Amino acid sequence: MNEITQVKTIDPAADRLTRLAELKQSTRSDHQSVDDMVMEMAPFANRENYARFLRLQYIFHSAMYPLYLADDLNQLMPGLADRSRQDAVLMDLADLGCDVPDHRSRHALPQTGAARIGWLYVCEGSSLGAAFLLKAAAGIGLSADFGASHLAAHSDGRGRHWREFVDQVNGLALGAKEDEALREGACAAFEFFRNLLIADAANMAKLESQG
Repeated sequence: MNEITQVKTIDPAADRLTRLAELKQSTRSDHQSVDDMVMEMAPFANRENYARFLRLQYIFHSAMYPLYLADDLNQLMPGLADRSRQDAVLMDLADLGCDVPDHRSRHALPQTGAARIGWLYVCEGSSLGAAFLLKAAAGIGLSADFGASHLAAHSDGRGRHWREFVDQVNGLALGAKEDEALREGACAAFEFFRNLLIADAANMAKLESQG
């Protein structure tokens, strides 16, 4: 991603999908598989399950943190650094008395290039979809003020906050290779979280067999 710039143009092809609309379509199965695995985990059945989910959230958001702070991305997408939810996840862990996970992933996130934007798309999209999760968290006594702050909407509102991100990404001037790297980054982000879920399920199965 050497020459990414911001542009404001009108696409003459009115029926052409935007960059992120195309990305949503091409990663639909990846997204659905992660959603299904999260639901299989039953994170809102009890606080024990939620704590497992919260630890995975911390691992993901802490891995994402350097991308939110990247100088070049913040120049392209002003306000990006303020979007990170790592601090909120840390507060939620503290609320529930959970230790901060010490995790070393074998899958390093890209620190340069357009693939990072794909990772950010997945992370920001999860915030948009967290309204349902926050409502479910209320069933186990959690809220935006206690234990589930990372699921809370931005003060501007979920929809507006998401649309700002969408407009920023759709307004970037990317070449074909960069658009492909963006898509690959999104797929890699879904795979990263899917692997976390697989590892958690395997660990739970092991504990159950020992108990």
